Amino acid sequence: MSIYLRRAFSQRNFTLIRTSVLHHRYYSNIILQPHRLCNSQPATIPPFDFLRETRRGFAKGRKSKEESGSTSVGVDIDIGPTVKENAASQMVAALDSLSRELSKLRTGRASAGMLDHIIVETSGVKMPLSRIALVSVLDSKTLSVNPYDPNTLKALQKAIVSSPLGLNPKDDGQRLVAAIPPLTKEHIQAMCKVVSKSSEDVKQSVRRARQKALDTIKKAGSSLPKDSVKRLEKEVDELTKKFIKAAEDICKSKEKEITQG
Repeated sequence: MSIYLRRAFSQRNFTLIRTSVLHHRYYSNIILQPHRLCNSQPATIPPFDFLRETRRGFAKGRKSKEESGSTSVGVDIDIGPTVKENAASQMVAALDSLSRELSKLRTGRASAGMLDHIIVETSGVKMPLSRIALVSVLDSKTLSVNPYDPNTLKALQKAIVSSPLGLNPKDDGQRLVAAIPPLTKEHIQAMCKVVSKSSEDVKQSVRRARQKALDTIKKAGSSLPKDSVKRLEKEVDELTKKFIKAAEDICKSKEKEITQG
């Protein structure tokens, strides 16, 4: 029995060893023999150095990126024209609003624009008087209101009488004739106070526009040279002074018109 077992194990070991050798030769041929693609020349397997080259290329690309970033030149954007244009636009709007408000104040002298703010309701539609009638100055104390449509004459007269101007125009059949009554002392004082308040209001609007411009400059200060920031701030201040003086001149002119008639 023992002899039989030894023979069996010896035969089995020989078979396992033989099979192992065959498998080793087979896989060695697959791995070590160059591949052939169809009938072409043997295909070479790239060496492991390509990994080293890849890492080297990646490092080189990263270095180039860093170098390109370090050599990039920052472009400063000149915000000066935009800041000044925006500030000037807001200041002009403030002066326009002042002019419209002052035109509503009646003086002792006839002016074609003194009726522009009056709203007339005709045929259920509300429109500015200047759109439905032509206002002209007959003399320093008299206005003429000529409607484009004669049917609106009554509506025009009602709107003028209802306005705070204190006018009582007469209907001559084709137009309205409005005499400008002299101003009382109390009326003159009251209107001068209105002009003074309007002057302060427009100055505040101009200063707010200035502050917005300075805030914009301050936000961009880190990207601008200090000299440019100071120069731009000085230009905004000069622009502010010009508009404030313009507002004061408009108000002084209106007060003179009120007091002197």
